[in-house]
Amino acid sequence: MPQRSVQALRHVGFEDLGSFDPVLREAGYDIAYVDVAESDIGRLDPLGADLLVVLGGPIGVYDDAAYPVVTEELQLLQARLQAGRPTLGICLGAQLMAAALGARVYPGPAKEIGWSPLDLTGAGERHPLGALRGIPVLHWHGDTFDLPDGCDRLAATPLCRNQAFSRGPNVLGLQFHPEVLSARFEHWLIGHASELATAGISPVALRRDAERYGKQLEKAGAGLIDRWLAGLDDQPEQ
Repeated sequence: MPQRSVQALRHVGFEDLGSFDPVLREAGYDIAYVDVAESDIGRLDPLGADLLVVLGGPIGVYDDAAYPVVTEELQLLQARLQAGRPTLGICLGAQLMAAALGARVYPGPAKEIGWSPLDLTGAGERHPLGALRGIPVLHWHGDTFDLPDGCDRLAATPLCRNQAFSRGPNVLGLQFHPEVLSARFEHWLIGHASELATAGISPVALRRDAERYGKQLEKAGAGLIDRWLAGLDDQPEQ
């Protein structure tokens, strides 16, 4: 099997590929993390990697004046998405993808932090996302976005109408976190301690739910990414 490449844009160290990592390696992908805080994103070839994954982080798409890397990531994504190359966005990554596709990104009605299942649409049931049917996933966001033109809505929650979208087989944006590893969840609690305190959300309850649901999500998340990778189109129409 010829080796393929994954570039994963990482904003904070503990929000990594998680349970997706071994599935990608088993599928023949070589993984390279690009830590955006210390990398020149503008010098990256937007079409260079076989798969681009944009991971989560605590900044927002509209924070571009404070964090210039946001603009660089948007430019990278615009070029890649225009070419139809395989692209996956998780949380902030999905918001950046939505913005790169012309959709509005804005604060949601409230922070959605915790574990709960998705409401899959008909398209979501037919998509590899169907692997998460009935599985509590981790939500950790304050922003949301409109559905980009030409994309299919795959999932929702009562608080967030657009939890997942796709555009053909190669473009997938996930507002939630299906990749989190329960064994590393304490990093999330410590890394986002200030946000949790400000929002009045108990780390004790989140930890308890991670112990209850984490392993189940790891298995389902691996199934999701495995099925999605199998359906990628290596020669998308431009």
